[in-house]
Amino acid sequence: MASAATKSVGFLGQLSNSMKRFVFRMSGYNQYGLFHDDCLYENDDVKEALRRLPQNLKDDRHYRMHRAIHLSMTKTVLPKDEWFSYEEDHTKGRYLQPYLQEVITERKEREEWNKK
Repeated sequence: MASAATKSVGFLGQLSNSMKRFVFRMSGYNQYGLFHDDCLYENDDVKEALRRLPQNLKDDRHYRMHRAIHLSMTKTVLPKDEWFSYEEDHTKGRYLQPYLQEVITERKEREEWNKK
């Protein structure tokens, strides 16, 4: 059964999906046990979204970050069976997005309100 992250329609959809998988593999953050949202640049919106994360998600994120730093310092990567797959990254690896979208929406509303 195909997940929403891997569904594609037609040739262009398959090409786009193949390109996304290629970029995912080349980025390499999964080899260190990191998700997509672990690698986001921490601007004000991301910092606020991180502040709103439940404690268990914060703890999981900190564990992944510390493990990745240790692996980087020892110049090693995780065994291949511990790497996150493309599908896992799209289902579990976007854990910050709902909070981030909420923060961005609130900021835009605040900016609109301040214009008036």
